[in-house]
Amino acid sequence: MASYTTIVDWQDVEDGYVVDVTIRQTEDEQYPSGWDYSLHLGAVGGDTILRYDNAHELTKGHERHTRDDVTLIEFPGMVTLYDRFKREVEELSPVSWGWPE
Repeated sequence: MASYTTIVDWQDVEDGYVVDVTIRQTEDEQYPSGWDYSLHLGAVGGDTILRYDNAHELTKGHERHTRDDVTLIEFPGMVTLYDRFKREVEELSPVSWGWPE
C-alpha cells in the first residue's frame, strides 16, 4: 500500500463560506504528480465556488471546478497551485482567511 504524508489538512467556515484544504504527498501510482489534493471554496450548504483537485489524476488529470464548469489544467507544482488557489479565494470571497503556512 502506498504511503501518504499529510502536508496541510484544514477547514474553516466564515460568513456563509467554507474553505476545505487537503494536501498530501504520496507515492501512490494513481497520483503521478506525487500529490493528492483538494482545494475547495464553497458556500455553506454545498455549492462549489472554486475547487482544484486531482481525484482522478490517472484518467482525467488535474481539474479546476467552478459553479458552472470543470476545466483541465496544467499542474504547475503544489506550492504554485496552492498560492493560486489562495489568491483566487481572496478575490471570490469577502472573508480574510487565516491561511496556515
